[in-house]
Amino acid sequence: MQLRVTFVAAARSSPLLAERFADDRPLDQAGWDEVQRVAQGLIPLAAAELRYCSPTPRSRATGDALGYSPLVQLALRDCDMGRWNGLTLGEAMAREPEAVDAWLADPQATPHGGESLLAFISRVGNWLDTRPVEDGGRIVAVAEPSVIRAALVYALKAPPATYWNIDVRPLSTTTVTGRAGRWSLRFDGVSAQSSRA
Repeated sequence: MQLRVTFVAAARSSPLLAERFADDRPLDQAGWDEVQRVAQGLIPLAAAELRYCSPTPRSRATGDALGYSPLVQLALRDCDMGRWNGLTLGEAMAREPEAVDAWLADPQATPHGGESLLAFISRVGNWLDTRPVEDGGRIVAVAEPSVIRAALVYALKAPPATYWNIDVRPLSTTTVTGRAGRWSLRFDGVSAQSSRA
């Protein structure tokens, strides 16, 4: 049996340039408004047999606002950035430019004292590979964009550096289908009929 895992990117809680490593801020008003604008298109995903979310406040709030009542999955937490947790990339760069450069260049580097990019991708991939096939064919998971990028790198067996070239927008959906070790990226286009509505 094949699984269909649809990732929904959590609504944003801050402007892009203010995004922080291990951001645990709740949704702000703009995030709530964003969820309300797109909810009609995302609510049908609540029919999935299994519904999960990252442990961040904004992932949980996004899932709850869409009616998913998701189960928190610790394996879907953001990358542990050690002493950079709570900083923006710009702040980390201002404090430790060489360390940030090393981290961006080497997927096994942990200059921040936390988790390497490679370990993060493997952790998220392991979660994906251990989803219970017998419990149903459809899964929805609300997660931070970084978690979704890690899942896609893993599913596609892409080089870790590919992580930096994937742009996951708030409240976008991405679907992978398959089973452990054999995943495919699925693009669901908008039909002509639904685009006229």
